[in-house]
Amino acid sequence: MGQALLGGWLDNGHAAKTILVVEPAGLPPPLDTVAVVSDASQIPESFKPAVIVLAVKPQMLAQTLPDYARFGDAVFLTIAAGKPLRFYKEILGETATIVRAMPNTPAAIRKGITVCYATTAVNAKTRALCASLLEAVGLVEWIDDEGLMDAVTAVSGSGPAYVFLLAEVMAAAGIRAGLPEALANKLARATVAGAGELLNTSAETPTQLRNNVTSPGGTTAAALEVLMDDKRGISDLMREAVSAAIKRGQDLAK
Repeated sequence: MGQALLGGWLDNGHAAKTILVVEPAGLPPPLDTVAVVSDASQIPESFKPAVIVLAVKPQMLAQTLPDYARFGDAVFLTIAAGKPLRFYKEILGETATIVRAMPNTPAAIRKGITVCYATTAVNAKTRALCASLLEAVGLVEWIDDEGLMDAVTAVSGSGPAYVFLLAEVMAAAGIRAGLPEALANKLARATVAGAGELLNTSAETPTQLRNNVTSPGGTTAAALEVLMDDKRGISDLMREAVSAAIKRGQDLAK
């Protein structure tokens, strides 16, 4: 995700000389036009960042974050799941300016969506600065209740994996029904991608788009009767999946 953001900034005209990346493994072309150090201790004293983007796994934050406490004047924009603001303030100090954000992987093709949270102490200028960085990879929304961040993560942060799974199981079902593997995979991929783009560009609701495809008594209706079954349908499964993701996010906060 950090590389997706970096690519978006460079594509949007941010000067490479204004960016410094901490990445032990380095960066692949064409992202390697920016300065890279392998450890935060190697950041030059002369470098005074306006924003520090924390694109690390939540399990690594406790050991990583103290190295950045010396940049107290910067805005800390974190895209790590689970960790609440109080976690960051315990390490960075109560006066640290922190913005939580949850992007998703379509950011890699500039089609992501990011949801942000900041306390009322974070001024409009700082919010606009963070939003401008995140808009390089897609849409940006703000919420005013930090407690909703786990639900955001469960729906949109983890959501692309649910869609990929849908394509995976559709292809598997097609193969089981007798389709050649290559054709089944191509049909599933193109159908999910095309339906997603239709959903993105249409003014109609998902419910209406579904109804548009469903002729009474037809093949789609027969399939949806299974998928929408009250006892074993996809609705209950999705609610359980989102609840499990929310619980995991809450566990990460501990």
